[in-house]
Amino acid sequence: MRVLGVDPGLTRCGVGVVEGVAGRPLTMVGVGVVRTPADAELGLRLVAIEQGIEAWLDEHRPEFVAVERVFSQHNVRTVMGTAQASAVAMLCAARRGIPVALHTPSEVKAAVTGSGRADKAQVGAMVTRLLRLDAPPKPADAADALALAICHIWRAPAQHRLQQAVAQNRLQQAVALHAARTPNASKGRTA
Repeated sequence: MRVLGVDPGLTRCGVGVVEGVAGRPLTMVGVGVVRTPADAELGLRLVAIEQGIEAWLDEHRPEFVAVERVFSQHNVRTVMGTAQASAVAMLCAARRGIPVALHTPSEVKAAVTGSGRADKAQVGAMVTRLLRLDAPPKPADAADALALAICHIWRAPAQHRLQQAVAQNRLQQAVALHAARTPNASKGRTA
């Protein structure tokens, strides 16, 4: 499985591609940051992020895109920029038919470090160890993007099984409900 992780941000949008399967060593395919100038007009910044993500999708051809789920912070302006960059990443993937998964920061931290409260240094250290890198990716946004990809690779099989179980349960409930509503439908017919 090849996953593009996206740590959304207007000034620095972390991107990282990881390949592998749960339970096996993972490989970093690429890591970087899509940057935009803080003084540029918002629309132009979003276009630059789109172009950067499109270039990563073209070059690395991921099967999935994992994006950090935007959560409420105290600074509404920061949340808005993060949400806008996140939407651009989801749009780029959707346009190509690539499935998108959203993971919260605490899910990613817990998956990679074992603690949902880990700090950026701990995440960077574990990403370095898990991907057998010489040094933590810089800036932290790049390490966070790799952590998102790792989280998705590790969580996707369990999430897929859960989704299948829920779908099967809904199907069984629908069949049972239909049978309960029409118990004598076949008895009333004549040949």
